[in-house]
Amino acid sequence: MLGQMMNTPLTTTSIMHFAEKVYANSEIVSVTADNPNHRYTYADAFKRVRKLANALAKLGAKKGDCIATLAWNDYRHFELYYGISCSSMVCHTINPRLFPEQLQYIINHAEDQFLFIDVMFIPLLEKLAPSLTKVKGFIVLTTAEMMPKQTTLKNLHCYETLLANEADTFDWPAIDENDASALCYTSGTTGNPKGVLYSHRATILHTYATAMPDVFGISVRDVVLPIVPMFHVNGWGLVYTCPMIGAKLVMPGPKMGDGETLCKLINQEAVTVSAGVPTVWLALLNYLEQSQQQIPTLTRVVTGGAACPQPIFDNFREKHGVEVHQAWGMTEMSPLGTYNTLKPHMVNWSEPEKTKVRLKQGRPAYGVELKITDDHNNELPWDGKSSGAVKVRGPWVIQRYFKAEHDACDADGWFETGDVAVMDSEGYMNITDRTKDVIKSGGEWISSIELENCAMTHPQVLEAAVIGINHPKWTERPLLVVVAKPNQVIDKAGLLKWFDGKVASWWIPEACELVDELPHTATGKVSKKDLRVTFEGYVWPSV
Repeated sequence: MLGQMMNTPLTTTSIMHFAEKVYANSEIVSVTADNPNHRYTYADAFKRVRKLANALAKLGAKKGDCIATLAWNDYRHFELYYGISCSSMVCHTINPRLFPEQLQYIINHAEDQFLFIDVMFIPLLEKLAPSLTKVKGFIVLTTAEMMPKQTTLKNLHCYETLLANEADTFDWPAIDENDASALCYTSGTTGNPKGVLYSHRATILHTYATAMPDVFGISVRDVVLPIVPMFHVNGWGLVYTCPMIGAKLVMPGPKMGDGETLCKLINQEAVTVSAGVPTVWLALLNYLEQSQQQIPTLTRVVTGGAACPQPIFDNFREKHGVEVHQAWGMTEMSPLGTYNTLKPHMVNWSEPEKTKVRLKQGRPAYGVELKITDDHNNELPWDGKSSGAVKVRGPWVIQRYFKAEHDACDADGWFETGDVAVMDSEGYMNITDRTKDVIKSGGEWISSIELENCAMTHPQVLEAAVIGINHPKWTERPLLVVVAKPNQVIDKAGLLKWFDGKVASWWIPEACELVDELPHTATGKVSKKDLRVTFEGYVWPSV
């Protein structure tokens, strides 16, 4: 017997209609290249989205076409998210920080028909344009006054001019909830980047999950500053979650890494919740320390993309009264997998006890099935000791990469994430490494993440990374690579002694090297691949 409830399709169009009716007056505030303080409402935004949909139709864009964006977090990029997907096209957000050859590959592989780009990316596209075989035109996200006077790009349009004469009414097409809505490529740390094609259904279910109290827990009373780029895994879904629940959105534009701008936005707009990678929080905390400013309205921040060092937790909580919550996921998961909040019985624990929990990646959100397995694919217990490969499945987890011939998951539908973790009996996941970064010394595993977290608690260390280096006796040993805080001089021997009593003695790095800066990937993570290249052939001081 089947149930007799309505089978209303789950589409991003429904978010747009709902937000416009229920939360019409909620604001979106943006920093853009042509306006440092743009401000309008959801009603204004979706009125312009209808204009955009008409403009797309006139350009000749059709159902199923991939329409790409190279843009920062601002109101025009927000409009593109809805104008493209709700028109039954695919919104392909591209990371402009990728190498030019990766960008060329991605645009051609996706067969993007049009590119919507911020002004600053015009020189980049001018170099790539001759090799972009399918692109029919470029739309610059700016006003007529800010358009370039000269450019080699063909069929170039101004976004504001394109929208100006269009009607603000549009007959939105009926969309199957399983139709593709958005496309995002992995950063391609091995081989070419791979496309992850999201459906409307997966996106809506993911949006429901992110809004739950023990996940992002955002409400209409919140003011949200998404610092995580909108070109990175749907901006962690906040572009959908905030309109769905009516929260005010604050967009930092190209200033997402600038501590001063972030501080100003937080205080000017009374931001309560923010989300970004650890490097962003380091930039903000360093600015706050130097300027002696406070951020009284901010209550919590979400961090992900890389393991968050303990000093970030401590600094936010002790100096600013802000709680830090770790989240974990990946492009292939839309991206939400786990989120860290304390359970009721932990609230009265001592701060050191609570910190041990906070440093974990959190509990799976409902909708994500998660398990850890050994090398023979045997499922391991959640006992806080057994370490294994993390595998996931669920309605917003990838089944197959875009244009791939075979599924990305195994015969039972499990996708292997590439992470190695321990699960405890309370359901908290603690990632100990990436499969490709794990260090095996003398036949035993060493967690580079745990060593990095320990190093980051040293008062003179700004940033730290640990990689495995060949060793004549132990096969591999950990090498600690650190960046000192400004005006600090680090004693390498003293720093290695810092680990005494904090980790197993045989885990302590064999040596320490000081660098001016660590290499980062396009998404802000420390690039251990580049570090391994830098220290290839490294000779241990004591060998």
